[in-house]
Amino acid sequence: MKKRKEIEELTIADDFMFGAVMSDPKLCKPLLEYILNIKIRQIEYPELQKTIDKRYDSKSVRLDVYVEDDKNTVYNVEIQTTSKKNLPKRMRYYQGIIDLNIIDKGEDYAELKKSFVIFICTFDPFGKDRYIYTFKNRCDEERNITLDDDAIKVVVNVNGKIGDISEELKDTLNYIAGGVPKTDYVKSIDTAVDVVKKDKKWRREYMTLYMRDKEHEKFGKYTKTISLIRKKKNSYDEDALMDLYDVNETECKKIIFYIDNYPEWDDEDIANKILNDDE
Repeated sequence: MKKRKEIEELTIADDFMFGAVMSDPKLCKPLLEYILNIKIRQIEYPELQKTIDKRYDSKSVRLDVYVEDDKNTVYNVEIQTTSKKNLPKRMRYYQGIIDLNIIDKGEDYAELKKSFVIFICTFDPFGKDRYIYTFKNRCDEERNITLDDDAIKVVVNVNGKIGDISEELKDTLNYIAGGVPKTDYVKSIDTAVDVVKKDKKWRREYMTLYMRDKEHEKFGKYTKTISLIRKKKNSYDEDALMDLYDVNETECKKIIFYIDNYPEWDDEDIANKILNDDE
């Protein structure tokens, strides 16, 4: 894990700070309106109760901003500062999290709400210099036919040059890129950033999330170790496995025991069992 920034070092381009600032509907609602060029009467912040897993989870994500409006539409906004080739699949994964949160097993698919997954990127993932890229499922053979599944994905490029967007959004994107705020709206965001840095509640939350991220990192490494031992346990004795994968004798015996005696368990199941037993 890369070195953690102190909270005083955070900018609006850091996901924690972005999520904290956008927890204020007076700042979040205008941003959604600027990006999507729509009017929203009000928003609220529902809990992601159905998808929060109390176990350690190497694939868990923390949504930066997750809100709903009065027209039953869901909005997820994420800050992306690292250029990754798997950005489209990350958006697909976030969409899945939202959909699972909306409906329980056995419920009618009609209960799925219209949703926007919005990634604000400090890089241009498509290299076309646009401010905004909007994606809907469209038929290849008949381009005028859309799937109408109400799942819309929007990528915002803070360094864009092409597209008709408001001055407030231009200023917001410039601010995210490190510029000085000019409009009243972005000056309000800048003030909110300073407030978060000094607020005791947010400082505690930042430390809590840091500790949780360290737990996730530990879980991910442990799961990988179990996977490697599973593949090699029939080729090496326990001493060799301990040396190869830097585990002590007790851990090694436990891992092999659960692999041999619980064949239905995957690597994450075993990691959860061992780590939780050791708490």
